Amino acid sequence: MGLLSDPNRRRALINLLTRLNAPICVVCYIAGLAWFMGLAFEPFTLRTYMSENAMGSTMVEERFPAGERALSTGREFAAHKKKFVFNFCIKNIFIVTFLFSTIAFILLLCVIDLVNLTLFCFLQMVKGTNVYGILRAPRAPRTEALVLSAPCSLGDNNNQAVGLLITLAQYFRNQIYWAKDIIFLVNEHDLIGMQAWLEGYHHTNTTGMDWSPLQGRGGSIQAALSLELSSDVITSLDLVLEGLNGQLPNLDLVNLFYAFCQKIGVVCTIQGKLQKNDWDSLSGYSHAVQTMMLMVLKQASGRPWGDHGLFLRYHIEAATIKGINSLRPYKTDATTIGRLLEGMYRKLNNLLERLHQSYFFYLMPSLSHFVSIGYYMPAFGLLAVILLLRALDLWVQLATPPQTEDGVADIDQSSPGVLSVLTPLVISHATGVALYTLPIRFQEMAVEHFPVSETEAVVLTAITIYTAGLALPHNTHRLLSGEGTEQGWRVLKLVSVLYLAVLLGCTALINFSLGFILAITLVPVAAFITPHVPKVLSAFILVILSPACTLLFSVFFFQELQEMPISFQDGLLLYLSVISQGVLDHSLYGSLVYPLISLLVYPCWLLFWNILFWK
Repeated sequence: MGLLSDPNRRRALINLLTRLNAPICVVCYIAGLAWFMGLAFEPFTLRTYMSENAMGSTMVEERFPAGERALSTGREFAAHKKKFVFNFCIKNIFIVTFLFSTIAFILLLCVIDLVNLTLFCFLQMVKGTNVYGILRAPRAPRTEALVLSAPCSLGDNNNQAVGLLITLAQYFRNQIYWAKDIIFLVNEHDLIGMQAWLEGYHHTNTTGMDWSPLQGRGGSIQAALSLELSSDVITSLDLVLEGLNGQLPNLDLVNLFYAFCQKIGVVCTIQGKLQKNDWDSLSGYSHAVQTMMLMVLKQASGRPWGDHGLFLRYHIEAATIKGINSLRPYKTDATTIGRLLEGMYRKLNNLLERLHQSYFFYLMPSLSHFVSIGYYMPAFGLLAVILLLRALDLWVQLATPPQTEDGVADIDQSSPGVLSVLTPLVISHATGVALYTLPIRFQEMAVEHFPVSETEAVVLTAITIYTAGLALPHNTHRLLSGEGTEQGWRVLKLVSVLYLAVLLGCTALINFSLGFILAITLVPVAAFITPHVPKVLSAFILVILSPACTLLFSVFFFQELQEMPISFQDGLLLYLSVISQGVLDHSLYGSLVYPLISLLVYPCWLLFWNILFWK
């Protein structure tokens, strides 16, 4: 405090920070990246452990014996799905009738009609049927519930999961130790059906769906698992955690899955990658980095990567267990998977309260190690402090009036007009509003006048508006009418830097992965862009580091991390589909990534584009 209260010392500190501003910013940027990359090094991470005493004291004895019956039920369900292939309505009724007659407990049939959905690529009515049954708790007042779901997909996908769900329901009915209701759900249309069921269960309507009232409900849902099995032979089980807007389940749910896999001897993965024990080698560290980066990219997308992702918005801890059939020599039968699920539900059945004692914010380089929020936030902080240092430097420059050749302060140059700052702010945010609203509103007009589909119309309109924003400096100078001054761009940059710092800070608190990726690309732009740098080279770098190009690079990087490289042409098509999926996720599920990019991040980037071409 003495350093800041003494005017002389404070002035000396400010002079030091302004004189060494650029070197300190470069060091902070490199240190932030190095800190983040070091998070995957095993000695710097924490081992997973069970925080909930009700689940971690002892392990239960699993007794599920009906693996073959589950496979036969799955084959029977697949045979029913193949009937009436050319008549979808009859086929849908036939499947519902089969599920209704097969599940041997109190079954509550829910028919959910999804009418007039505000989807840009599905202008027609979408209808679906969810079938679910409730196993009432015989030893409790039925105020709490658990959910086991399996999406009913088209073709031969997920038939084994539905068969295992039905068999588990039959087995669970004969047990007397359940203290919570158990809901067995088969949902149609994957995420759409799950969203409709959750809205009906909780009596909410956030997406505009029309769903029929549920004919029965259980208690407050404490936890949920979604099961995806599409083969009789499973070599490993992959745990999917990423939910809507980057939400993650409580870490104890991950620890419970990993503990039972270790006990039963099931090969388990995260991000589809096996854990390596040679962490001290370069290959082991590289493997951990790839696993962590896959989680970062998935979380930054903001979309739910499984049906479990929609439960998280209702404060329900959920995850998706996906069966993988690869060339690995390990084999896991349906009986073992049934024992795993039985053990997990018996431990969840012992909960006295919701999962809350472990972490909700974390990254995982492997299932046995995690990085808590206290370890990865300093990496973002080192990037964010660059913006504060640049803001301090600009503030000092503005506080010192520019002088003429005679050593007299130039009063005209030291007082920039209000329009020099207000006009770029208004135009850039108006462009962002257009990017957010016009693609969906103009889709019908585009389809009428151009030979494109609804999806293509939305994507092409968004790209057109995004590109048109590059004309912002020209439009700004036309409105300024020569009022741009040397001090004017400094004021605009000071406002833009502080704006970006607040924006990235708030984003990182909600979705760290998205905030960190945006900080990596936008902080260098915000720190060093001025009207006096070479225009062509700087404009090229600015475009390369723009949000659109960041998304394009992320698409190719994600494919490389998954060891599924694609050609440039296929990458562009995937890039366009990612844009359309982002708009769809916002319209249907309430994803915040599309409005965040269009209404806040893109206008902020346009401000720096305007500073580069300041006259």
